[in-house]
Amino acid sequence: MVSNAELKVVVVGLGYIGLPTAAVIARTGAKVLGIDVSAHVVETVNSGKVHIEEVDLDGLVSGVVARGTLRAATEVEPADVFVIAVPTPFADDHAPNIGYVLRAATTIAAVLKAGDVVILESTSPVGTTEKVRDLLAQLRPDLKVPGKTGEAADIAIAYCPERVLPGRILVELIDNDRVIGGITPRCARKALTFYRRFVRGACVTTTSRAAEMTKLTENAFRDVNIAFANELSRLADTMEVDVWEVIRLANRHPRVNILSPGPGVGGHCIAVDPWFLVHADPANSPLIRTAREVNDAKIDYVVARAAALIEARPGVRVACLGLAFKANIDDFRESPALKVSTELARRFGKRIAVVEPYTNALPAAFAGTGAGLIDIDSAIEQCDIMIVLVDHDMFKSVPLDERIDKQVYDTRGIWPDQPAPKAWGEPESLRLAG
Repeated sequence: MVSNAELKVVVVGLGYIGLPTAAVIARTGAKVLGIDVSAHVVETVNSGKVHIEEVDLDGLVSGVVARGTLRAATEVEPADVFVIAVPTPFADDHAPNIGYVLRAATTIAAVLKAGDVVILESTSPVGTTEKVRDLLAQLRPDLKVPGKTGEAADIAIAYCPERVLPGRILVELIDNDRVIGGITPRCARKALTFYRRFVRGACVTTTSRAAEMTKLTENAFRDVNIAFANELSRLADTMEVDVWEVIRLANRHPRVNILSPGPGVGGHCIAVDPWFLVHADPANSPLIRTAREVNDAKIDYVVARAAALIEARPGVRVACLGLAFKANIDDFRESPALKVSTELARRFGKRIAVVEPYTNALPAAFAGTGAGLIDIDSAIEQCDIMIVLVDHDMFKSVPLDERIDKQVYDTRGIWPDQPAPKAWGEPESLRLAG
């Protein structure tokens, strides 16, 4: 086995997973080249800076770039290990799009040599790693590809999904267990050898298809449980009960652990990946489909309740607190908070002010609405209605005496002491439930 200092690694895709992964590998002393289609991203990384918000990532990238173990480019180069970490979005009909994955495989095909290891980390439909294998076999007929030859293969191909939480990515890339699925057992062992260089958690090997389904299963499980909480919050509204108190009390049962409701579900994983399972087998996934529909419908529900509160107070300014899909990050992908805020901005125009401490400008979706971006202190001074959409620590820190005179729709339960709004258009409940 070559030493870390001798190992060359290419990471294709320098996004929320690719850049932290590249930096963590580079910290071991391996020579890492990050590939991205964006010249801006490449320039930013090569200057030792980051284009995404993640705890401690800026210091790590600065250090490994300065030491010469990480650099970025738009063109691929030969290496020993290739890690693909590109997006896998879905179409309007929820059909998965693995086009970025296949383009990444096409890119690395030209520089592959015998002995190389190719690892797909992108969350993907079951069977995607085999499609990568088939594409590489087509593009490089001179190489013996695993599963396509009776002889020992020249290269190894495996699937190993990330399982990290934004805000803790650098810690969890190292400490979390990894599921490594090989096209063949030999492929899995070669990928295992690579991950043992920087992962402290357990590394478990299996087939590529089992590893792919494991990742989708993890996110579908979370989605189904969040759907229960979101549906429960709507029932609590109807029954004039504080959902947060109900959940707190129910969770005192030793075998009950209800998650927290919110304005929907966001992020590139939980809001997307369950559809890969539904699309693969619609007849046998009614529960997973229903959970997705419940969570998507919660966005419209929140918009309707927020609009009712705003319409009852003509002319007053409204602060939408948060755009990110979860607390304390700058990731807006599939964010329900973003969708709620933009819809309210379209309806109420310049009456809407947005507070998002993790951005310097409103996303393009707000163009032409008249909505503006302000800080939390300005929102407290200028806005009579507050719609809490993200539980950023900054919002949690606002004491009751600074918001006692506000009407608040708290979809995250961060202000349990907040009096209920007076103008709701429904019988007044103890407090507005998410």
